[in-house]
Amino acid sequence: MPEATLRDTILRIGEEANASAIAVAAYDFEHHTTWSLNSARWFHAASTIKVPVLLAVYEAIEQHRFAPFSRVHVRNRFLGMVDGRPFRVGPERDANAAVHAALGRMLTVHELAEHMIVTSSNLATNLLLDLVGVEAARASLARLHLGGIDLQRGVEDEAAWEAGLNNRVTAAGLCDAMRLIEEGKAISPEASQAMLDILHQQQFRSGIPAGLPEDARVANKTGEISTVAHDAGIVYLDGRDAYVVVILTEWAPDVSGQRQETIARISRAVYEYMTGQVAQ
Repeated sequence: MPEATLRDTILRIGEEANASAIAVAAYDFEHHTTWSLNSARWFHAASTIKVPVLLAVYEAIEQHRFAPFSRVHVRNRFLGMVDGRPFRVGPERDANAAVHAALGRMLTVHELAEHMIVTSSNLATNLLLDLVGVEAARASLARLHLGGIDLQRGVEDEAAWEAGLNNRVTAAGLCDAMRLIEEGKAISPEASQAMLDILHQQQFRSGIPAGLPEDARVANKTGEISTVAHDAGIVYLDGRDAYVVVILTEWAPDVSGQRQETIARISRAVYEYMTGQVAQ
């Protein structure tokens, strides 16, 4: 598929679905090439911000601040970034019930990291971000030279949201983060492999993976709220090196029903481009 055709195809998919904005960034390890569309545009991160949090957690492990099997007390009380007032993560707004079920008990850092990525637990995310510290996490991203990622706060911090303090990402920034993990350059080869193992367990598969052949393997992280739907993944196909693809989409709140299908269709178009097929 010629590059111009891929761009046209993605724009057409977005137009047909009535998406407000689409950004894509891809890197192919097979040919060491990049492809992008609006890759520097900022989007609300939704749960894709959990990949940068994961990076910060594993740098803290590398610094011996704690270990993967260090135990963390599971609580549901956090302090807002703007007003310092307590807030909690409502179980009805969390994709994972297991961490809420463990309130008052202990879970390991590794268990929380798995819950944060694999089933997108907001409570696990806030517990880990509290453990690391927001400023320390931001410093980790700076040391990794990851631009295009703006980590500002925990999840469900309504006062911060109302003040305009939001976690934001670009497709290019998330693509660079996923590349570092795949290349073994995110903190250390051991940390990169540990993060990759977690990403491979992802349970939300209706985005990038749904647009690929059944034998494709994908390590990915999704994110969705009322106005955005995203997926960032590393795609493994037999007979070739992996590629990274990040698909960010923005929507009017009243447009629903096609978000994951749109990401899957874009994923398919990128797959056909990467493997030299002609778009149908």
